[in-house]
Amino acid sequence: MLQPDYSQFPAELHDLLKQQLTRLEDHHELIATALDDALLPELYQVLIGSDFVTEQLQRRPEFLSELMARNALTEPYTAATYRALIQDATQTLSSAEALMPVLRRLRQQEQIRLIWRDLTRRADMASTTQELSWMADAFIDVTLEHLYRFHCERFGTPHGPADEQGERQPQRMVVIGMGKLGANELNLSSDIDLMFCFPENGETVGGRKCLANQDFFIRLGQKLIQTLDTLNGEGFVFRVDMRLRPFGSASPLAISFAAMEHYYQDQGRDWERYAMIKARIVAGDQEKGAELLKELRPFVYRKYIDFSAFESLRDMKEMINREVRRKGLEDNVKLGSGGIREVEFIAQAFQLIRGGRDLRLQQRELRNILPLLPETVGMPEHAVTELLDAYTFLRNTEHAIQALADKQTQELPQDELGRARLAFVMGFSDWQTFVNELDAQRDAVRRHFADVIAPAEESTGDEASTNNWLTVWTDELSDEEGAAVMAEQGFDDPARAFKLINDLKHSRTVQMLQQTGLERLKAVLPQLLEQISAVDNATETLSRVLTLVQAVLRRSAYLVLLAENPAAIQQLIKLCSSSVWFADQLAKKPVLLDELIDPRTLYTPPDKAQLEAELRQQLLRIPQEDTEQLMEALRYFKSAHMLRVAASDITGVLPLMKVSDYLTWLAEAILKSVLEIAWGLMVEKHGRPLKSAGTPSELDFIVVGYGKLGGIELSYGSDLDLVFIHDCDPNLFTDGEKSIANSVFFTRLGQRIIHILNTFTAGGQLYEVDMRLRPSGNSGLLVSSLSAFEEYQHKEAWTWEHQALVRARVVAGPSQLAEDFEAVRARVLAKTRELPALQQAVVEMREKMREHLGTSEHEAQSEGLFHLKQDQGGIVDIEFLVQYQVLAHAISYPSLYRYSDNIRILDACEAEGLLSAAEAEQLREAYKAYRATGHRLSLQEQSSVIKEAEMRELRDQVRTIWQRVMQTSH
Repeated sequence: MLQPDYSQFPAELHDLLKQQLTRLEDHHELIATALDDALLPELYQVLIGSDFVTEQLQRRPEFLSELMARNALTEPYTAATYRALIQDATQTLSSAEALMPVLRRLRQQEQIRLIWRDLTRRADMASTTQELSWMADAFIDVTLEHLYRFHCERFGTPHGPADEQGERQPQRMVVIGMGKLGANELNLSSDIDLMFCFPENGETVGGRKCLANQDFFIRLGQKLIQTLDTLNGEGFVFRVDMRLRPFGSASPLAISFAAMEHYYQDQGRDWERYAMIKARIVAGDQEKGAELLKELRPFVYRKYIDFSAFESLRDMKEMINREVRRKGLEDNVKLGSGGIREVEFIAQAFQLIRGGRDLRLQQRELRNILPLLPETVGMPEHAVTELLDAYTFLRNTEHAIQALADKQTQELPQDELGRARLAFVMGFSDWQTFVNELDAQRDAVRRHFADVIAPAEESTGDEASTNNWLTVWTDELSDEEGAAVMAEQGFDDPARAFKLINDLKHSRTVQMLQQTGLERLKAVLPQLLEQISAVDNATETLSRVLTLVQAVLRRSAYLVLLAENPAAIQQLIKLCSSSVWFADQLAKKPVLLDELIDPRTLYTPPDKAQLEAELRQQLLRIPQEDTEQLMEALRYFKSAHMLRVAASDITGVLPLMKVSDYLTWLAEAILKSVLEIAWGLMVEKHGRPLKSAGTPSELDFIVVGYGKLGGIELSYGSDLDLVFIHDCDPNLFTDGEKSIANSVFFTRLGQRIIHILNTFTAGGQLYEVDMRLRPSGNSGLLVSSLSAFEEYQHKEAWTWEHQALVRARVVAGPSQLAEDFEAVRARVLAKTRELPALQQAVVEMREKMREHLGTSEHEAQSEGLFHLKQDQGGIVDIEFLVQYQVLAHAISYPSLYRYSDNIRILDACEAEGLLSAAEAEQLREAYKAYRATGHRLSLQEQSSVIKEAEMRELRDQVRTIWQRVMQTSH
């Protein structure tokens, strides 16, 4: 029997230890026989610290005797030890299916060993992370060797092109480890971030079926991931994440060296420089891989001293801070303030800045970099010592958290038992003593991080002004006295302004605030009032801002954000003064206050490529299977950038056309990511659709934008008119274990996309989706094949559907299928049409829309109202004019359908002589004026109905042109 001396353990853990021993009671004798007396106390320590170890020993008690037989619990391993273990266990296996259970059993046994040695401190943190990395390398490389052999037997050996002597060299895959794996710093439950590549394009030789090299290596990579990552009854080997590869989830799984070099040279982003610091060849062709990393080094390490790295890392850290606040991750020892990530950022900042000039800094391991900083950048020795100590403490804490259940988490436990277990494992007598030490270590990291990367912004403002404003809040003033103070401070409606403050002061929310919240409110209120008093509509602005304050009172961290960032207060007042929409957005989603901190980003919207890169970077940190988190991240991204474009719109930084461009790019970036997410989820469940018998397809699916999205004219509240098209044989099936017909696969893919876009979550709705423009509308299939789409357009579509096609373009999906769609669109738009019949159809549809959606005759005449969009001479008249010209004349003038937006089609109409220069200019100016007014009204949350007199001249011009072109009296 196992009989611990309970006096050696805290009283609050006695019941837990008894429970763990009860779980093992059938195996006590076997376990006691395996361990000598010196190791039994360690067993009890490990059982307290790890449910995973307890569960594994319950299932396989023989693991301990096997480990003891090779002195594995008491002796360290080398990289060669791991490789020999895995090779010995797998050398006779002849299939991937046979590999999987053997690899998993070995991994679980070695995980017991690593957790045991880490929790008992037989191995220090550096040894644990190094051995974990060696183990991962060995599992990846040995598994790859077996799978490469299996694939070569089936498909032949991949070869490159012939050299000067006419010889073709065999090709092997190169596996690049990123992140903690690349740096030899894996934690106890890390994912492994990998990238797959190969030296050259070519084809296989000597197999039953010839494949292009890329196809071979994609299949090999897929099988490697499946063999390591699949979770079954035996567990998994390592969770594999491939999203750091060029172009992320949308790209092929394996690419050539040339494609890799081209990507980083032309499109690599700052955050990818940061990631590539840790890149290491972990498996496959080491020699070729070393050549590739040498070629990529100039991308990572610039020849000049590159201080822009501070800015990049500051932006990355601020993005993480927003995530921490949004998800409540303050207790996360990795991402929270003063956590592991900040230590990593300090080291990597100096690597990126000076690594190109000082080769000593071109290393992957953080523990090698920090000691170099006193000599290379002048960091004080004591700072480096504190950072190394803190890093070790935080990583040990991370391991103790993960050892509990072999789960990838860095969150401190919230329950009493979990806290007692963690404190014990970390060598502390109780939770509070542990937390005191943890706080001290995080404070040290926080301080040094602020010194290096994130100097705090100093607040401004004088004490007398602050006291003046606090009088309004703290003193019991009468209504007359309060109004007098507000009048003196410049408020345009002082009585209402004082009432607003007084109502907040006596509101139930404020009355129920704890002392901390009240102090935070008092700290920020004077700054807010001082700046509000300076704007023209001070009282209305105060009303809008206090609505926001009311919304964040129970989450007073946002008040601290404002109090410590005067620049954010400036932007808040400026923008809320200009737009009630802006104020409402912030009140509904106060997390967006983060966006106000840096005016450079607030008023400098990124271009399309930057938007896509930023979104991809944010999504990379979220597990692919966590759909809920991905959906929230997408919603935050959209809201944040909507706020930015509104800020630039309100202040005149962006003209109308750029506002629409930006909103359209934003939607496109989101749609591309949503398509990738939905495709990944469907493929994981059902496999890939077959393009033809035996050939799985890549992403043969496009999202076509119609309406404002297609016309690059999105506004703030626009929905998305979408059509989904695929290019696979609908009668074939997917290649997964849960195989389904291609037609079913693509329908479910479309449904999944709509679900991600349409669903209301805590972060709101991404976009409202309208699918009624698909072939046969709501009664038609959700997703059509390209051939079926073309057949419908030629044989069944109504004139109004061809009008809609004028504004259609592909917004997400592969380029080849997009080109094929454009060719179909061109053929449909350039059909021969009878002009009288076309005119009649367009006019009748326009009159029907006006009748149902426009201003009533009574309102138009008695009140002088004009609906910007639907009334005569409005936006839709211009759109119908443009569409008529395309359908009528595209057969003669292909330039008419080159673009999908109205402005450039009007340019083409002018160039081809279909409209005079004066007419084209009048229509362009009217269209832009209408839309600018619509934007402004949207920001003020007002309808699109205005006084007719405001636009009378433009409206008359549009009506005149309509009558001439459409040959009607309107």
